[in-house]
Amino acid sequence: MTHTLVNPEKLHNPIPFGYSHTAGIPAGAALVLVAGQYGSTPDGALVSPHFAEQVQQALHNVGVALAAHGLTLRHVAQLRTYVVNPDFEKLGIIGQAVQAGCGDTPPTQTLIGVSSLAMPDIQFEVEAVAVRP
Repeated sequence: MTHTLVNPEKLHNPIPFGYSHTAGIPAGAALVLVAGQYGSTPDGALVSPHFAEQVQQALHNVGVALAAHGLTLRHVAQLRTYVVNPDFEKLGIIGQAVQAGCGDTPPTQTLIGVSSLAMPDIQFEVEAVAVRP
């Protein structure tokens, strides 16, 4: 294990929402930082106008970036997500996608609601911090 995810019993259960409360990173581990990824295809075009498809593609892109370092989404300790006009439906989509990619105990995550992102049709962007043992 590259890091330890802990959800204290005295805090609400965040797992259904696609995140954990804390991540412990062992001494000597190296961090891999992934810049903001959006739902882009390899040529930079937006995969779809649909939120769920953008989330799936953005997380796939994080996985591709991590693979260049020999890592997977399971090595992610922290996500920072940016969502245009967040609501409960979007939160559910993100939670499901993160758990599908990162496992039953998802990484820590901060969701930031924004009015817009780099291009007008982008609805979701995600940064990641992964841990290499």
